[in-house]
Amino acid sequence: MHKMKASKLKSGRSGKRVRSRKQAIAIGLSEARRKGAKVPAYNR
Repeated sequence: MHKMKASKLKSGRSGKRVRSRKQAIAIGLSEARRKGAKVPAYNR
């Protein structure tokens, strides 16, 4: 969320800035999963 508020969080291959809160949460969870953390599914 800190990166999103600072307009530094970017999505996927396109590299566009993330504007929605839900998208920022989804990106954060996927990055955590890639690093090996056990993260529950986000169903919102």
